[in-house]
Amino acid sequence: MMASIPAEALACCDRLGDREAVVDGEERWTFAELGSRVRRAAAAMIAQGIEPGDRVAVWAPNSGLWVVAALGLQAAGATLVPINTRFKGPEAAPILARTHAKLLCTVTGFLDIDPIGMLAASDVELPDLVSVVILDGEVPDGTIGWNDFVFAGDDVVDAAVDARVAQITSDDLSDIMFTSGTTGTPKGVMMAHGQTLKLFDDWCDFADLREGDRYLIVNPFFHMFGYKAGWLACLLRGATILPVPLFDVEAVLERVQGERVTVFPGAPTIYQTILDHPGVDSFDLSSMRVAVTGAADIPVVLIERIRAELPFERVLTGYGLTEAGTCTGSGPDDDPVTIATTAGRAMVDVEVRIAASDGSEAPPGETGEIVVRGGNVMQGYLDDPDATAAAIDTDGWFHTGDLGTMDDRRYLRIVGRIKDMFIVGGFNAYPAEIENAVLQHDGVAQVAVIGIADERMGEVGCAFLVLTDESQIDAASFDAAEFIAWCRERMANYKVPREVHVVEEIPLNATGKVMKEDLRALRARE
Repeated sequence: MMASIPAEALACCDRLGDREAVVDGEERWTFAELGSRVRRAAAAMIAQGIEPGDRVAVWAPNSGLWVVAALGLQAAGATLVPINTRFKGPEAAPILARTHAKLLCTVTGFLDIDPIGMLAASDVELPDLVSVVILDGEVPDGTIGWNDFVFAGDDVVDAAVDARVAQITSDDLSDIMFTSGTTGTPKGVMMAHGQTLKLFDDWCDFADLREGDRYLIVNPFFHMFGYKAGWLACLLRGATILPVPLFDVEAVLERVQGERVTVFPGAPTIYQTILDHPGVDSFDLSSMRVAVTGAADIPVVLIERIRAELPFERVLTGYGLTEAGTCTGSGPDDDPVTIATTAGRAMVDVEVRIAASDGSEAPPGETGEIVVRGGNVMQGYLDDPDATAAAIDTDGWFHTGDLGTMDDRRYLRIVGRIKDMFIVGGFNAYPAEIENAVLQHDGVAQVAVIGIADERMGEVGCAFLVLTDESQIDAASFDAAEFIAWCRERMANYKVPREVHVVEEIPLNATGKVMKEDLRALRARE
C-alpha cells in the first residue's frame, strides 16, 4: 500500500494503462488518460499557488472531473474539503471560511443552482478564497474555467508533481468532511491518507470489489459512501468508475444494461424504487453482482425482494459514520433477516462494542451506546479539541451517540439515536441544525423538529412552530406551503420539514429540554 491516496491512484493508472477507468456521459477515459488528467490538475494546483497543507473544496455533483480535481489537489499536497451539493450559500460558505479554503472547484447550471451567487448572498467573508474554478457550465466573471485552469499549469514539470506526491506521508490529512451534531454546528472530521487507504482496502475485500468490475456510483461524492467506498475503492481495485450525478430510475436501469454494471451500492430507497419501477423487467440487469446498502431500519421483505427479483450474488449491509468510516458489515451468507435487522459484525481491525451507562461493555441484548476503536477513528474535529475530547475517550473509544445492541454472534443492531438524528433517503438530518435555520424566519419564535416515518424516504422532518406575536398569524391562517418554500431557499432539500404544526407552546422538561415524545403524541392526536 502506498503512503497516500494520489500515490495509490496514480500507481493504479500506470498499472492498468489502456483499461477503461471512467465512463461519464459521452466521456470514456482509460486509466492512462485518468492518470494524465490528474497530473495536469496537480500541476495546475501548483501553478495556482496551492501548497502542501492548504485546503481545497469541491462543491459539485458526481462526475469524472470531480475525481480528477480531488486527486489533483491531493497530489499537490492539499487537503480535500467536499461540500454537499444540496447545501445553500449560508451552509456552504461557513465551511469554506472555517477550513480557510484557498480554492473552490464547483459547477454552474446543475439543477439551476448558482453557487457563486449563493456564496455572494451569504454575507460570509471568505478572505482566504483566492480562486474559484468552474468544472462545468458557464464561467462567471471572477472565476476560471477548468480548461483555462489546467492550461495555466502546463509550465509545471512532471518532476514537480512527482515531488509533491512523494512528500505526502500516511499521517498527512487527506480530507476534512463535515458532519453535524445536535448543537447544530457542523463539525469538520479530519482523516489521514494512511488510515483511509487501509480502511477502504478492507472495505473492498468486504464488498468483493474486483479488478474489471464496473461500479455505478449513485451515492454522492461529497459523502464517504460515494467518495471512499465509491471512486477511491475503484482505484484501489482497478474497477471502472461510472458516476451518476442525479438519480433517475429509468436512466440508471439503461446504464446498468448498456454498461454491464456489476457493482451497484445505494440507500434502501434506491433498490425499492428499482423494484417498484413498472418497466424493470424490460431491462437486462443480469450483470449486477454486488449490492451494498445500510440504514437503521430496513424491511426484511425488501432484502428478500432484492435477492429474489434482482440478480445480485452478494447483498450486504453495514454501519458507518464520517468519524470512523465503515465499522461493521454483514457476511455474504447471512440470511435476509440478519441483513435487514442488523448491521453485521465489526470490520477487520475495528473494535465495536456496546457501552453500558457506567462505561463497561453491555451484555448481549442490552441497549447502550455504540462505541468503536481502531485505526479507522478520525484524527479529530477541525479546530475543536473540546468536541474531540468529548467524542474520543482516553482509551481511544469513539462514542458514536447511537444506541444499539449486540447479539451472541456479535452482530450489531441499531435501535435508536441519542442525538435525535433522523435519516432522509440516506442523508443524516439533525433537528438542532434545522431548528437553528428555521429560527431565522421572522414569524417563528420557537421551533422543535422530529423525524417521522415516510414510506418513500424512510423518514422526513416534522416541525412544530410557536409563532411570534408580531406575526399576527394564528394556526388557522398559517400558510404551511409558503413556510416550506421559505425553508427550501435556505437549506438542503432533505432537511426541509415536510410537515408543519403551529402550537401554542413547545413542551419542555424541568431542565429546559424539549420533550419530543410529547410532540409525537400531540401529532398522533391531530
